[in-house]
Amino acid sequence: MSDVPEEAARHDEHPFLRPVAESTSGAPAAGIGEIVRAAAEKEARQVPGWEGTLHEYLELVDQRPALARNAWQRMADMIESHGVTRPELPGGVPRWQIFDDPFGAAAAGLGEGAAGPDAIFGLDQSLHDLVMTIRAGARGLGPERRIVLLHGPVGSAKSTIARILKRGLEHYTRTDEGAIYTFDWHVDGEVIPSPMNQDPLLLVPESARPRIQSRLREIAPREDEISIQGELDPVSRFWLSELMARYEGSWERAVQHVRVRRFTFSESRRVGIGTFQPKDEKNQDSTELTGDLNYRKIAEYGSDSDPRAFNFDGEFNVANRGMLEFIEVLKLDVAFLYDLLGATQEHSIKPKKFQATHIDEVIIGHTNEPEFRRLQNNELMEAFRDRTIRIDVPYNVRISDEAEIHRRRFGRRSAPGRRLAPHSLEVASLWAVLTRLEDPKHPSLSLEQKAALYDGEDVQGFTAEEVEELRAAAPREGLDGISPRYVQDRIATCLVADKRVIGPRDVLDAIERGLGAHSMVASEEQRARYRGLVAVVREVYDVIIREEVEAAIAADEEALDRLCAKYLDNVRAYTTRERVAGDDGVMRDPDERLMRSVEEKTQIPDARKDDFRHELMNYIGAVHLEGGQFDYRRNKRLRRALELKLFEDQRDSIQLTSLVSSVVDRDTSEKIKVIRDRLCRRFGYDEASADVVLRDVAGLFARAAAQPAEPRDVDGEESEAAA
Repeated sequence: MSDVPEEAARHDEHPFLRPVAESTSGAPAAGIGEIVRAAAEKEARQVPGWEGTLHEYLELVDQRPALARNAWQRMADMIESHGVTRPELPGGVPRWQIFDDPFGAAAAGLGEGAAGPDAIFGLDQSLHDLVMTIRAGARGLGPERRIVLLHGPVGSAKSTIARILKRGLEHYTRTDEGAIYTFDWHVDGEVIPSPMNQDPLLLVPESARPRIQSRLREIAPREDEISIQGELDPVSRFWLSELMARYEGSWERAVQHVRVRRFTFSESRRVGIGTFQPKDEKNQDSTELTGDLNYRKIAEYGSDSDPRAFNFDGEFNVANRGMLEFIEVLKLDVAFLYDLLGATQEHSIKPKKFQATHIDEVIIGHTNEPEFRRLQNNELMEAFRDRTIRIDVPYNVRISDEAEIHRRRFGRRSAPGRRLAPHSLEVASLWAVLTRLEDPKHPSLSLEQKAALYDGEDVQGFTAEEVEELRAAAPREGLDGISPRYVQDRIATCLVADKRVIGPRDVLDAIERGLGAHSMVASEEQRARYRGLVAVVREVYDVIIREEVEAAIAADEEALDRLCAKYLDNVRAYTTRERVAGDDGVMRDPDERLMRSVEEKTQIPDARKDDFRHELMNYIGAVHLEGGQFDYRRNKRLRRALELKLFEDQRDSIQLTSLVSSVVDRDTSEKIKVIRDRLCRRFGYDEASADVVLRDVAGLFARAAAQPAEPRDVDGEESEAAA
């Protein structure tokens, strides 16, 4: 155990338990008030500011045509500004790095390139489809007149995707690359902001727009051509008309009342980012989307059709030039859907008492499976279906990606004084993935083997092409099953239990207990299936820890090297029909018993031993001809076979089964301590969790000793002969 006192260890583990730090001069560090003040000043300095006349803004646009981008183009540029990781293999899917949540990573003080708490794993194909849709919309190819509909089961990261895009836009408009501008009217000592933060270029006379667009294309040609589209909102139209009348039609004098300023998006301030969530039918009101009359100002201006007496504060209005998220969009009342269809197809909304008003925004909705099925069966929703681009956002079907989600949630500091033992998150993730997979139709493939194939592991007898065929044969995999939220809830119950080390068995027990009250399990049949999968995962975990203990026992690298050299010397002598020197230096025939004891661990039948040995020697020869050196450690199958052979040779001397007894002699105790240390170094255990694993494996060996052993391959599965 560590020599660090327990209280000091607790201080290191959780930041709130640490004592107040002191500065290098010995004085106390900054207090909370000073920390807050410094942070506020830093944040204020980060908010960019610029203000000028319309003509000065036109000069800026002449230098930087990207200032005239529309919302889809700005969104596409924002995503691409974070970079993309290209796939290593041909036909792979790129990874768009914005979905690593760099904003959350920065807020948490993580290093550059680290993934944040909202990072999305395992959905690269869905995210790539989304980015390609946004890119196509930016180029004016059609998606800009559609609703992007994220469809998937509950807890599949649909809201997280939208949240990352909104944060991305907020952050982007704070950078020089993402700068965006709007304008205010300064009339008779009063400042009237553009209520929808419109682009100052909409003040330009329409007759001049084609020439401006040609000029912008010449300066900075882009695949997504920049154009000036739309017209002023009712308030700005009113003031331009009033000033033009005041100055007898002089546009030049009228726009002298315009001050252009830079602004930034902010969801909390309802600027450039809108979010709408449907309520029950009695409380739904379309004015939440398009704005409403200000009855106090009607008396002031004398008419309810005066734009100054209208609040342009609906979600469509505030999201102009940015993004609007519709939560559970298919729960909208039909009256809302008409507004939504016009907003997407025509890029306009119809506020009460006013003409259609132009909007420029990316509209992203998301929905769960039941509402989507209802949409498909509703003939009255045909127009809505025709104007949506559906992007499926399923659950993960890769174990490693699912485990990464939980790893982000349950870091070391998330539960002070508690530690998750190795494999705890992985077994929970395996169980969750198994609930989402369809039973394989292939007779020699189990469900857990299918999950292993999806996770990129090798399963004997299956190629990469066959894995793709398995995926194609089950298109709904990932759209059903257990949500990551349930798994996280069950892990959370373990972390508040009165145990310092939480192991995989604790997590699986919690998962099984919770199934009885889980509201998303529809039937007893489904509940029984999920419990059966818990039993399957327990068996998989038994295989994992047994192999780790076997590897720890056989972890003497020098002994492995000697065993491998001895095996290869005998194989070489066998294939060249020569004799080989024994340990005593006497030349003898190749040791058939030794060779077969290793080859049986790799499931090489006796009838194929000659072919295998010649192939192995040919491969080693080819490696040497290319200037390389054969290393058995790079061959997982051969290394595992050698470890199993060495383990069998040493198991009797270790007497691991004595751990289940209350009496352990000193010599055995020393050997077990060595194994425990190897488990800690190689597999990441601490002493407490290593002891638990050793006792578990001792029990497995004790039970195995009481019954005939079944032949296993190197991955711990039953052999074909046994099957």
